[in-house]
Amino acid sequence: MPRGVAITGMGIVSSIGLSMEENFQSLIERKTGISRLTNFSSKHADHIKVGEIKHTDQELAQLLGLGSAHSFTRTSLLGALAAKQALNDAGITDINAERTGLLSATSVAGMDYTEKYFQHFATDPELRKYINSHPAGDSSNKIASYLGLKGLVSTISTACSSAANAIMLGARLIEQGKLDRVLVGGSDALSKFTINGFHSLMILSDSDCQPFDQHRKGLNLGEAAAYLLLESDALLAKHPKKVHAYLSGYGNANDAYHQTASSETGEGAFLAMQKALEKADLAPIAIDYINAHGTATGNNDLSEGHALLRCFQQVPAFSSTKSYTGHTLAAAGAIEAVYSILALQSSCLFPTLNFQHKMEEFDLQPQTELQSKTINHVLSNSFGFGGNCSSLLFSKA
Repeated sequence: MPRGVAITGMGIVSSIGLSMEENFQSLIERKTGISRLTNFSSKHADHIKVGEIKHTDQELAQLLGLGSAHSFTRTSLLGALAAKQALNDAGITDINAERTGLLSATSVAGMDYTEKYFQHFATDPELRKYINSHPAGDSSNKIASYLGLKGLVSTISTACSSAANAIMLGARLIEQGKLDRVLVGGSDALSKFTINGFHSLMILSDSDCQPFDQHRKGLNLGEAAAYLLLESDALLAKHPKKVHAYLSGYGNANDAYHQTASSETGEGAFLAMQKALEKADLAPIAIDYINAHGTATGNNDLSEGHALLRCFQQVPAFSSTKSYTGHTLAAAGAIEAVYSILALQSSCLFPTLNFQHKMEEFDLQPQTELQSKTINHVLSNSFGFGGNCSSLLFSKA
């Protein structure tokens, strides 16, 4: 069985904590980050709930030591904070000492600032520095610049599977000998664009989301960033260090069903999980826990449930941590990768919050209580608009 690519560093900021330790404590203490929107105004603020980080952009900039002249948007601020944590966790002091790259995922990029200031760009020269922050790649470049990285920098934007695909691509670059280590993950901030867009799809909940519940009403949008440092075996042989876990398998597939909806049979999700198992050379029975995509929308939970039943003769314990953080869009795959590895390290099954009634379509119930269990292999699912489905398989170091 192939061991996979080593994960030596992790960093995360979300609505349930600004560090890995704070996030873990929130998960085991059932502390949700779902609340009302307060950081900016929205006509929907009183009718939806979100996973909002209760720190202003100015406070985040201070944590990073940025001066007043910076042009970082919230997506870049969150990303830089999480990425720096990952490097510190891995003990990296010279990011350019080896062949190192950054693969960063985002959907929102800098549009939280361009939507706020676009009416003023023509009249206020001081604000024009944010015009170039709009493209997705700007946040990746800002993070790389903050870290001092001179190597490969690229951006992945495949909707809600983006960060999972960044992790997958990073592993392939290491396996093919193109890089020695890669910082992979994603960052997304809340914005009016995404709130209004998801509201137009009529899939936002006015209460705390209820993944896999018969009476689920929709998702809570969230904001977050997380990054993992992947390193090659050759580099670890030269510089031994602690390994959090191994990325032993991964798979990506597209069900080509609909622009936003998942297929009714979960074809893309099923194929992605199947490919991840094949890559890791593991039988389905080897999986101890699944961090499900679990958005709490009518379509996704039904589709993912069918995919789980197709893939597993007996579905392992599974839960949706989006009940804590909300759906963090392009960052979700990285956020949930960190949570999957924390489950491996702590031998904990994290609960799904707010679950009450099983879905009538099948006999599946997510994990609802914190439980101690020996965990060797965790599957993490991330499914995006356009049918882009990805699964990551993490194994104990």
